[in-house]
Amino acid sequence: VQLQASGGGLVQPGGSLRLSCTASGGPFRNYVMGWYREAPGKQRELVAAISTGGTMKDYGDSVKGRFTISRDNAKNTVYLQMNSLKPEDTAVYYCNRPPNWLLRRTFEYTSWGQGTLVTVSS
Repeated sequence: VQLQASGGGLVQPGGSLRLSCTASGGPFRNYVMGWYREAPGKQRELVAAISTGGTMKDYGDSVKGRFTISRDNAKNTVYLQMNSLKPEDTAVYYCNRPPNWLLRRTFEYTSWGQGTLVTVSS
């Protein structure tokens, strides 16, 4: 399956962005999906994950209450709505699919698609 993330850009602190990740080449509705980010000098971390049907969601501690993950299985797309953005949210954001829900935080991916850069700055 191929994953394409988009929607990044430059935004001021306190602003909002919505990222999209569209999948092709596989049964998207069967995939757990996750958003991850990598900031300069930091390890890649889970931002948010969503189960196949969207009933379970998990968020990184630093984004809880500000970010919302959702999915539209008819459009093969997962979204990340980011509100109240902070400079420390600056990173390249990636989407990927762990093999199952339990591995959403720990799975060691062998490949990553092209992420989308989010820059939060005044």
